[in-house]
Amino acid sequence: MAFKEGDVIEFKKKHPCGSNKWKVLRTGSDCRLQCEGCGHQIEISRSKLDKNIR
Repeated sequence: MAFKEGDVIEFKKKHPCGSNKWKVLRTGSDCRLQCEGCGHQIEISRSKLDKNIR
């Protein structure tokens, strides 16, 4: 799946805050995402991210 910095992506599962939308802050082999609901940031591998995106 192709996405770039600034895109908003949707996960299959919800974050504990109730939101399933994440903003892409950085891309590469690892990607940094920020939850649109609470602002929590995570770093996730590209392979895991491709599997979790709706």
